[in-house]
Amino acid sequence: MSGVTTSSSLKAAFSHCVQQVRNYDYHHYLCLLELPATMRRAGFALRAFNVETSRAMDVASDPKIGLMRLLWWQDAIDKIYKNKVIKHPTAQALSSVISEQKINKSWLKRSVEARVTDAQRDTDDIYRTVEELEKYAEDTSSTILYSTLQAGGINSTAADHAASHIGKASGLLLLIKSLPYHANRNNQFCYVPISVAEKHGLLVKHGDRFEIRTDSREKLCDAVFDMASTANAHLQKARALAESVPKEARSILLPAVPSQVVLDSLSRVGFDVFDPRLNRGILGVPPLLFQLKLKWHSWRGVY
Repeated sequence: MSGVTTSSSLKAAFSHCVQQVRNYDYHHYLCLLELPATMRRAGFALRAFNVETSRAMDVASDPKIGLMRLLWWQDAIDKIYKNKVIKHPTAQALSSVISEQKINKSWLKRSVEARVTDAQRDTDDIYRTVEELEKYAEDTSSTILYSTLQAGGINSTAADHAASHIGKASGLLLLIKSLPYHANRNNQFCYVPISVAEKHGLLVKHGDRFEIRTDSREKLCDAVFDMASTANAHLQKARALAESVPKEARSILLPAVPSQVVLDSLSRVGFDVFDPRLNRGILGVPPLLFQLKLKWHSWRGVY
């Protein structure tokens, strides 16, 4: 690498990544602790990068500032692959991992570009189909799993396919959980696709514009059930591949566990995303129960 990155500053950068993931993505923090020690640095750097890009729009006081942060990360990825030093702890940790493990640039670029495209949407520019949401989920969630598999030196088509399905499930469920937040922010359920909204009588047309109604809790529950069913189908497909997935890849695919926990929590509250029980503990379950589930899956080598 050009420039000088001292061992102490690199250690601080990785500590920053761990803290970022612990603070803002706690269930994935617990998943990463189950990785072999040799994979954890890469896992935390990649997941911290995801935290930075996923929160860019939410922490900005002005959407333009959030978009600027995402564009900064687009540029940062290019600089990292040109061996340029960037004065940002997550970027420094990511640069170190990339130089050691040779992670494919396209996955990281694809992740940021998907978030940039999403950020540039108008509040009335709603996703049209579940397939469009699945593509966004894969671009933002599956790519982190692909990159972690690469960092672990795992070259397996079955593991990649499982990661694709788990990422789609995880991404869809994250969007479902965020529906109340976006409804409060934009007075709009912008992540309920038009096709699903129309099926359940939630779609309102204003000329060429579409709007998702926010006044029918029951119809929204039905729409959420449909979206959650798609996520569940992806989890089932990922698990059907389990016998073909190398054992060393299975700890990387543990994010399937929190996805299942979200599905179970949604089911218990009748798929009502406004039910406060969804925000209790970790993803709606007591922390000890979540950790026991995760440990049990990790110990058995299943996801």
